[in-house]
Amino acid sequence: MTMIQCISPIDGSVYAERPAMSLEAATEAVARVRKAQKAWARRPLEERVQLVLKGVARINEMSDEVVPELAHMMGRPVRYGGEYKGFNERSNYVAAIAADALAPLVVEASNNFERRIEREPHGVVFVIAPWNYPYMTAINTIAPALMAGNTVVIKHATQTLLVGERMVRAFVEAGVPDDVFINLFLDHQTTSALIAAGNFNFINFTGSVEGGRSIERAAAGTFAGLGLELGGKDPGYVMEDADLDAAVDTLMDGATYNSGQCCCGIERIYVHESLYDAFVEKSVAWVSNYKLGNPLDPETTLGPMANKRFAKVVREQIADAVSKGAKALVDPKLFPADDGGAYIMPQVLVNVDHSMAFMKDETFGPAVGIMKVKSDEEALGLMNDSPYGLTASLWTQDPERAARIGREIETGTVFMNRADYLDPALCWTGVKETGKGGSLSVLGFQNLTRPKSYHLKKVTK
Repeated sequence: MTMIQCISPIDGSVYAERPAMSLEAATEAVARVRKAQKAWARRPLEERVQLVLKGVARINEMSDEVVPELAHMMGRPVRYGGEYKGFNERSNYVAAIAADALAPLVVEASNNFERRIEREPHGVVFVIAPWNYPYMTAINTIAPALMAGNTVVIKHATQTLLVGERMVRAFVEAGVPDDVFINLFLDHQTTSALIAAGNFNFINFTGSVEGGRSIERAAAGTFAGLGLELGGKDPGYVMEDADLDAAVDTLMDGATYNSGQCCCGIERIYVHESLYDAFVEKSVAWVSNYKLGNPLDPETTLGPMANKRFAKVVREQIADAVSKGAKALVDPKLFPADDGGAYIMPQVLVNVDHSMAFMKDETFGPAVGIMKVKSDEEALGLMNDSPYGLTASLWTQDPERAARIGREIETGTVFMNRADYLDPALCWTGVKETGKGGSLSVLGFQNLTRPKSYHLKKVTK
């Protein structure tokens, strides 16, 4: 029997393990979920919405277990208290718009005809969730999918092995029927086989670009819908009229919070030459205030990365950039807890350019490069010089300028004077190798349902 193990970044020990399901057992479980879907969809929408909200509330009640569990599994310091703010905000918002988002589009309601378009659930939705924000990323799809009348199967990343199990337990305890929402422990081969066999009507995956390609290959020919949120290299651009202190505070937090392991974290910053020196000085001071250490210690502000192999990538990118002329500005003596493994200090690099992997490839760690620019045109060219496009953060006092530049940026979301935030009222989407599809907002409900047209001719005497 193959065991799936979560290795804790705290000390390298096995924190949790579960047996991987066989293909036969997993296929049987998904069949039960499919059988349960029609009855779930027949329930009134408001009943489904309230059951989902009760499941969300039940997870909130588990905070004393969830927060240290996350620290053990993926290294986030307990002082930050889990993911409840975004988790609740997203759930509550989609609940508030569900009725309107799923309402029929009435074309005609006359004595002769009823013509309308209704939103119908796809059927069984498969959520393959990541480890970096394991609750928030999962709920983006789980909540609206269940509210819309789909049943849901979740498979969580190995690094956060227990999250799917805990979410399902909470929802079932809150009253969601068995087989409407289930968790499966699967290896990659079984996951691909389940997809290829056409077991799912919609698949949402958050993870690496290569992982997304694997999902697409497995789903080829099944005609299942796909939502893919993949890699990122999100830029910030600080213009000459920016609020300097606000830009430093937000962009450095966006680059390093959660040890830089954020889907929309800031990985590269372009600063107008008039503010460049001051921005760099303030940024280095900001980052130098972190306390790196055990995430179970309430004094720790920066925990280990989720796995030492992730930290290895960051160190290699930094070393390669330095070998090509970059300069690392944060003093290693301030971070004695950096052990060369999962515990890694934050870093700010200057003298960087786009010949370096550090400025082109996804880093996904607590390190950021800063480049000086002379104009909007130069900054725009650099921001678009990337295979990814999730968010871009613009810093200026001029909304019209931000909108004008934003229209030219190849990205899914344009921020002005903020960063690293997911607004549930807006569609969360990306372009290029960041993926396709979109979650949350009204459009998220549309992606999790299909249109069904009714053309009813009335008999008249």
